[in-house]
Amino acid sequence: MKTEYDETTVPALTGIKGRCPRCQRGHLFNGLLSLAPACEVCGLDYSFADPADGPAFFAMSIVAVPALAFALWLQFTFDVHLWVHLVLTVPLTALACILLLRPLKGWLVCSQYFHKAEEGRIDREWGK
Repeated sequence: MKTEYDETTVPALTGIKGRCPRCQRGHLFNGLLSLAPACEVCGLDYSFADPADGPAFFAMSIVAVPALAFALWLQFTFDVHLWVHLVLTVPLTALACILLLRPLKGWLVCSQYFHKAEEGRIDREWGK
């Protein structure tokens, strides 16, 4: 069993798969978006992980341009009414964002582990 990452381990792939960043075998999530308390295989405590709003920001940023392009294409090609955009464009945009949230959250959590991210040291030094 792998216990440490090596050169072949990529945080993005591990996170997208929703696997433990230490052993790559356990599950990272309990449900759709909630992190598990710890890995069921190696026991890594996930309390270090705090992706905050990063996954939502990246999901919205990735989806925004294609969604706008689709809405403009739909409007200029078919000259549709506003309700068509409300029924078609808005749900497709929301669905695309939701589908991206889990892999992006997993990637950010695994990146925090791989790169040993922690609170800033500058704050602690200035407080002295």
